[in-house]
Amino acid sequence: MVRTEISLFLKNVPGELGRLSSLLARENINIDALMIQDASSYVQELLQARGKSLKRIASVASYNSMRKDSAQFALIRLLVDQTDSTIDLLSKHEYLFDIMPVIAIELENKPGAMAEITTRLGQEKININYVYGSVVPRLKKCLFVFCPENMEVASKIFKK
Repeated sequence: MVRTEISLFLKNVPGELGRLSSLLARENINIDALMIQDASSYVQELLQARGKSLKRIASVASYNSMRKDSAQFALIRLLVDQTDSTIDLLSKHEYLFDIMPVIAIELENKPGAMAEITTRLGQEKININYVYGSVVPRLKKCLFVFCPENMEVASKIFKK
């Protein structure tokens, strides 16, 4: 299923994630999925992507400076049960964020479930930019979030 992912930067200091999750909780907004990464690694990915695409978005020195500065921040990606309300709330509290479509899939919690999905994407020549998910061993289902390069084709695959 195609869902809207919200990406935002938080200061990389104790308590910031607690403030964000408490803000959402006060509005009865549930977090369905969450990924956190050091923002400097995100900037590094941008630099590597720049090299692959051969587009000069910024100089290497600029990226190195951005990477150093970005170590003070964490990149948060999340899916919530009330996307529009969350966007309004984040705007009201002056968070800087972006939204993008992703594919969220409930998989059977069994060996090979991930292999089946990723193989299908590979057969269609669709690269996966990133994926995150979680499994509770005693449950029969798990949720994984995929960000494919070609959302249109990928979403058709998962409707089959």
